[in-house]
Amino acid sequence: MNRFQFVEDHKDAYGVKRLCEVAEVARSSFYAWLDSAPRRVERAAQDAALAARIRVLQDPAQGGDRAYGAPRITADLNDGVPAAERVNHKRVARVMRQHQLAGIRLRRRVKTTIPDQSGRRFPDLIGRDFSIGEPNRRYVGDITYLPIADGSNLYLATCIDLGSRKLAGWQIADHMRTELVEDALRAAARDRGSLAGAIFHSDHGSVYASKAYAALCEALQVTQSMGAVGTSADNSLAESVNAALKRELLEGAAAFPDQATAHRAVFRWASRYNTRRRHSAIGHITPNNYEKAHETATSATRAEAA
Repeated sequence: MNRFQFVEDHKDAYGVKRLCEVAEVARSSFYAWLDSAPRRVERAAQDAALAARIRVLQDPAQGGDRAYGAPRITADLNDGVPAAERVNHKRVARVMRQHQLAGIRLRRRVKTTIPDQSGRRFPDLIGRDFSIGEPNRRYVGDITYLPIADGSNLYLATCIDLGSRKLAGWQIADHMRTELVEDALRAAARDRGSLAGAIFHSDHGSVYASKAYAALCEALQVTQSMGAVGTSADNSLAESVNAALKRELLEGAAAFPDQATAHRAVFRWASRYNTRRRHSAIGHITPNNYEKAHETATSATRAEAA
């Protein structure tokens, strides 16, 4: 209990002077605390109002996202707001902590990489450089499992643009054969129109090291890249996206109720990921908005040079 509040609650019975001595607080500090009571009440009311706004931003039924923590919530609150009316991220974090509004935590990850036995290797062209930049130049990908309540699994393959963090291609199947990652890369090619000249980086899973996948990359004019064997950090961004997807869709549950629900949930999440979900790496905007801004800036530079 707050020592000043203790003195306030018992002052009629024991007197302020004696209680301050027992509580080891100065009487001047106690009276200053009393004088500030109206301000504390006002701040508590303002914090409660802010907490209500945060709940809306975390409510999927109202277009929110339960996974949003203080940084993304702050960005949402300040979007389009004049500078004088913006809320400080430290205050947002404090209110979320006090009102138990923390974003969803990560669940334990399960390894899905099947080591390649063919001996086929590709050089690491990324070197753990996951910096943002020009879209459609560098991609990373991975496979993750989607647990189903009946004990089965679906598998999701992703193709993520490092430049903009866009989930450019993905595919779900009930297997981890090479066709799964091939279809994810083809989806990215359809989204982009062309992947010619791009790099695709992965781990040393057998599907990525297969002859069929190498042939597809060659046909799409994509250069393959792989990190070191047994080193997850070399493909950590792709693993992070997969982990975020399961964390945000399962929300602590052990599994999806059925395969159809998993398919629908991933489809909605992928759309939101590109169009509405804010990413800290690109300035708390969406991948689609980042790419639009990048294209505008590039076009302006070209016009100036012409």
